[in-house]
Order: sequence, then C-alpha cells, then structure tokens
Amino acid sequence: MLTVDTEGPGTGTAGSRPAGRSGRRYAPPGGWLPYVLIAPAVLAIVGILGYALARNLLISFQEFGRRQLISHTTEWTGFDNYRRVLEDERFWASLTRTFVFMAANVVLIMVLGTLIGLLLNRLGKAMRLTLSIALVAAWAMPVIATTTVFRWLFDTQFGVANWVMRTLGFSGYEQHNWFSSGFSTLTIVTVLIVWASVPFVALNLYAGLTTISGEIYEAARMDGASGPRIFWSITAPIMRPFFLITTFLEIIWVFKAFTQIYALNAGGPNRESETLPVMAYIEGMMQNQYGVAAAISVLTLVILLVALSFYFRLILKQEKEQQS
Repeated sequence: MLTVDTEGPGTGTAGSRPAGRSGRRYAPPGGWLPYVLIAPAVLAIVGILGYALARNLLISFQEFGRRQLISHTTEWTGFDNYRRVLEDERFWASLTRTFVFMAANVVLIMVLGTLIGLLLNRLGKAMRLTLSIALVAAWAMPVIATTTVFRWLFDTQFGVANWVMRTLGFSGYEQHNWFSSGFSTLTIVTVLIVWASVPFVALNLYAGLTTISGEIYEAARMDGASGPRIFWSITAPIMRPFFLITTFLEIIWVFKAFTQIYALNAGGPNRESETLPVMAYIEGMMQNQYGVAAAISVLTLVILLVALSFYFRLILKQEKEQQS
C-alpha cells in the first residue's frame, strides 16, 4: 500500500513550534522603555495632584483661618485639628451618613445597570440604538445642568413632582417642600446620581456581553436552564472582573460625591444631608476653618483607602486566579 508522509522537513506536528521567522514569538520590550513611555503621565499626575495633596496635608497641621489668611502667618498646632474633628459628633454622623448613602447608591447603580445591560443585549438593532442614545445623553449631561433640572423638578411652587402627585389624587402636595429633611434630600440626590451613573454600567456591561459566544447560551437553553440560572452560572462568572472593577469605581465616585448634594440643598436642612466632602467644604469655605477642613479631607481619604483595601485585595486575588 502506498503511503504519503505528510510530515516533511518543512512541516511539524500540531503541537510543535513553527520553524523559521514565523515561529518567533513577540516579546514585550524590556529595560527602561515602559517606564519612559509612562513617565509623562506619571509626572503630570504628581505635579497636579501630588502638590495639592501635600499642601492639604500640611494645612491640616496648622491653625489656618481668616486671620492667618490675611496676615500670611503660619501657626502650627500639631494634631489639634484632627482631635477637634474626631471629637465632633457631626463628623461621626456625616461618616455614617456617607457610608449608608454610598451603599444605597452603589447597589442601585449596579443592579439597574446590570438589568439594562442585559436588556440591551436582547433588543433588536433599532431599539438598542434608541436606548443607547438615551443612555449616552443621560451620562454625558453636565452635573450642574442635571442638578439644576432636578432642583426644578422638585421645586416647592413650580415643581413637576408636586403637580404629578396632585394629578394622581394625593393630598398634601400643594407647595410641598421635598427638601424639608435630610432623608428626603439624600433620596432625591440618590435618584439623581443613579440616573446619571447607570448608563456607564449598562453600556460597559453590554460591550462585555458581546464578547461571549452565543453557543454557550444555546447549549444552556438546550439543557433546560432558565434565564436567572444562565445569568448566575454563565454570565456572572465570565463578567466577574467587570463587576469587580465597576463596583470599585462606583464606590469611589459616590463616596466623593459633592456637587449634587451641595447644589441641591447645601447639605441642609440643618446639615442633615451633610456627607464628609460637603462637611469639609462647609468648614473651609463657609466657616473659614481651613485647617479643620483639611483634616476632614485627609481623614476622608484615609477612611476611603482603608475601606477599599479589602475590596482591592479581592480584585488582586481575582487577577492572580485568572493568571494561574
């Protein structure tokens, strides 16, 4: 019987390394080249943010008020500003309020963003395009503009919210003040932040879902898996890095939220809707206690780093598991 040898000198087996120039694998550049390439960005960050952080830390150890600002004098007080802040009940109330506010916003953003992202993946081209345009428009809207619109929507005299409640037959909404308490104020701020943040999660999740092969879903449906089972057994494990990183970013963004809270009600009434960033601003710009405000901002940064350290370790662990 005539046999043909398909493994000639110019070919190799399926598991062998190709010969010649085509067999060379790309090796990432070594030495100092990667550091040289990122040096401009690092220098810009250090120059812009590094100086501001160092200056803020320096002021936190000084008695820096209106008198020192006018006379250009420096009075070192050590840890007096930090002691004063930690002994203030308003600081602990603002800290608790900040964490509760952050948790509520992040949960709502991630849940609604995930649902809308899954919806985008199931819609047809026309409806997907329409919803995507609406999401981008909401996400790209300037913060001050959206805050002004929400301030008008919940206005006491001309607000749309009061008109809708009266139209639906609810009593007591004739010139109802939606900002009469800290809870109602933060509720409106939550609606505003969630409305502006959900598009980021939804669009990025949809982009990630497009990389998952449809054959996996078809096989799961043929095995009788339901929609929720497919999500928890297939989509969630594959998209786990996305959920970890996105939640990490949302925690940071919501924790430092300032513009929405201050522009709506300036932390009122009676500072009941005051979070840590708002408290630092009020103490510094309104009370002229810049040393105390700097101490609050430093403590806010330290608290955020400590809170995120556990979550950051989880992300690093996830990356190591993927690499192994």
